[in-house]
Amino acid sequence: MQKVMIVGAGKGGTAILKILLETDFLKVDAVIDRNRDAEGVTLANQLGIRTDVEWKGILDDSFDIVIEVTGNMTVFEEIRATKNKNTVLVPGTVAFILARLVEEKEDLIEKLKEESHKRDLIFNSTEDAMVVIDVKGKIILFNKSAARMIGQNQNEALGKNILDIIPSSKLPRILETKRVEANQEQILDNGLKIITTRFPILNDDGDVIGAFAVFKDITEVVNLAEEITNLKEIQTMLEAIIQSSDDAISVVDEQGRGILINPAYSRITGLTQDEVIGKPATADISEGESMHMQVLQTRRAVRGVKMRVGPYKKEVIVNVAPIIVNGKLKGSVGVVHDMSEIKELTQELNRARQIIRTLEAKYSFEDIVGDSEEMQLAKDQAKLSARTPATVLLRGESGTGKELFAHAIHNGSDRKFNKFVRVNCGAISETLLESELFGYEEGAFSGAKRGGKRGLFEEAHNGSIFLDEIGEMSLTIQVKLLRVLQEHEIVRVGGTKPVPVNVRVIAATNLNLEKAIMNGSFREDLYYRLSRMPIHIPALRQRKEDIPSLCTHLLHKLNQEYGRNIEGMTEQALRKLKAYDWPGNVRELENVLGRAMIFMKYNEMVIDEHNIPDFLPSSDTQQKKETFELDHQGHSLADLVEGYEKRIIQQTLRKNQGNKTATAKELSLSLRNLYYKIEKFNIEENSMQ
Repeated sequence: MQKVMIVGAGKGGTAILKILLETDFLKVDAVIDRNRDAEGVTLANQLGIRTDVEWKGILDDSFDIVIEVTGNMTVFEEIRATKNKNTVLVPGTVAFILARLVEEKEDLIEKLKEESHKRDLIFNSTEDAMVVIDVKGKIILFNKSAARMIGQNQNEALGKNILDIIPSSKLPRILETKRVEANQEQILDNGLKIITTRFPILNDDGDVIGAFAVFKDITEVVNLAEEITNLKEIQTMLEAIIQSSDDAISVVDEQGRGILINPAYSRITGLTQDEVIGKPATADISEGESMHMQVLQTRRAVRGVKMRVGPYKKEVIVNVAPIIVNGKLKGSVGVVHDMSEIKELTQELNRARQIIRTLEAKYSFEDIVGDSEEMQLAKDQAKLSARTPATVLLRGESGTGKELFAHAIHNGSDRKFNKFVRVNCGAISETLLESELFGYEEGAFSGAKRGGKRGLFEEAHNGSIFLDEIGEMSLTIQVKLLRVLQEHEIVRVGGTKPVPVNVRVIAATNLNLEKAIMNGSFREDLYYRLSRMPIHIPALRQRKEDIPSLCTHLLHKLNQEYGRNIEGMTEQALRKLKAYDWPGNVRELENVLGRAMIFMKYNEMVIDEHNIPDFLPSSDTQQKKETFELDHQGHSLADLVEGYEKRIIQQTLRKNQGNKTATAKELSLSLRNLYYKIEKFNIEENSMQ
């Protein structure tokens, strides 16, 4: 969250303030104007934002961005001369443009989702069966026609290996050969005869990222061609099938004159019935030889022949078979496939899904690294919870991967194609959090948007909402959250009408909620509602056997970020990592590996023991440990933990010379949470220096 100061609270500054209040990544911490009655100052006071008439006494190194909206060039130059080099100074006109770009990005996301939904409708409405797999052989597209032909539930097939659903599938071969296999006959495991075409899916660099198969049930067509004894009866019985087919079909008699085409044929070739019916079989060909005439001469079917047809020279693949009745040749039937449109839609759908995946839930259970018994238990519980609509409470220390689990649970549920909304309850003030979660009606408060605003619960309808740091939520908002969990409805701020919502709640905390209940800072009834499916995520010190696999995963990630090619770690380095207790968990491990990688020479390819910083405690740590062990008699575990936590906060504050922002950042706490702990532990100001 970027900390922002607005200098100038007139009409322009007020407009920018209102726009920034709607963003999740910029926090306005101060509004400055010499006129205490300025519109922006009044709004900031109502929202609890710090205000003043002079910026010089407030601007310090904690501000990331300063937006100057006074229009006075002297003020702009003074701020530029005074600010820290890391603080960005933005003129008001530029800030307004940037804010508008954020709004346009949100509109683009909605349009992408709508397009993705339309493409899903297209794929599910076609009569052709379609199956797409990724490079690992897992099914990522399985339309309704494929589910009907194979006899497999559509949702159950997604995410599974193709050979588990279709044991006789040849799609994995396409991943290896990178070649198109056009119009291949195949008999499925249930006895259904199909004709299929298989394509590799390549990215812009020519690398295989998956494989795609489209197939059609030809059992009925083949049986009709073999069993019907009269060409006129064939035309009558097949006409309905042919006319409704998405594949182009043409039929000629034994002389090679056209007697039947379907609408799909006219769409692909651009030729009308008058231009084909009664005309020679060569009338539709722009490049190549007539396969109808070849089949009539040889009485043998031809399959997968490429040619161009019609005035627009459309590139197609044709299959032609003879029609033989009682041993006599009566004509031939051809099926024309145009795959260009399907390939284009598949590529667009894949790009859209990649964009949406980066904007919402990004991780799956495959991204959770760890084979230890403790982590396996947590993953099994999370997979079980993903298959149920129950509320999930993720518990664990900071840095253990609670948000990673939340992403995976959403992506493993039947809501994975809907929204995944993330909210950090500790990073938003109480007044803003209520309106953000539940929305507000028009006129609910000064500065409210005309027409009101939908809250995050409404935005996440039919999807999931992740409430991180749930223990930081105020009692007032806890009451409203309890109503959502019990009644499945919300009431907007300033409204009276309940709005029904269907949202799966995933909460997370690193606090002792049981103690918070005893202290009166957390509602007991809400606790029982949230902890229907509690999942404890183990600390890294409890699963040190996972450190080698975690290092492999993190090194791959850091190699991409830093442009390095570190191949691995020595046994001595791993032993040194395992000897440490990792109070910062996986987040601290990633920090240590990143630091080691930065200071390595470019000719070093393996992290050794000397690349890992020393984790030895300070000289007085052992003495403090012994004192702690001696003084624990007569104290509860909770008191001992709080005492240790208080000493850590005091030490870090002294290290940062009382700077609370730097202290909160170092301890991975929200600033609001740090102030709460300072007040809770009664840490005096003089002990911070």
